[in-house]
Amino acid sequence: MNQFIIPINDWAAGERKFRFHAGIEFFQMFDNQEILDADVNVEATVQKSGTRKVEAVLHLSGTVTVPCDRCLDPLALHVEAEPSEVFTPGEGPDWDLSQAVYDYVCLSLPLQKVHPEGECNPDTVRFLSQEERKDEEAATQNSPFAALKGLFDEK
Repeated sequence: MNQFIIPINDWAAGERKFRFHAGIEFFQMFDNQEILDADVNVEATVQKSGTRKVEAVLHLSGTVTVPCDRCLDPLALHVEAEPSEVFTPGEGPDWDLSQAVYDYVCLSLPLQKVHPEGECNPDTVRFLSQEERKDEEAATQNSPFAALKGLFDEK
């Protein structure tokens, strides 16, 4: 996981750019089983101002494949984020951005991960529709108000 290391002590004040790639291996190191595949490019623009403060603006862009919440088939989602992080060099000689990259990619994913309408696995959608109808019918039949159904219908 040392590929996301910024060597703070190796350069004087100023700005530098670093480029990294987060593939599936990166997410597996965090034991993330929800992410099935990943292709995320990370560009870090790091500004070092003396020995007191280092700031990085990260630009994360790419795709992450996760299971669809509806049909469980793979779903490729575009991720895009541009967070910033601050590091105090007294904390150590190098700055490991791994946790920040992982966190921001995961935070950029939507809460509900589903295919666009009509793109889910048709067999799964058909099965779920049948189950929903059965559940609705069972709920209607077991309702104490089922006897009142149609009471005010015109005769």
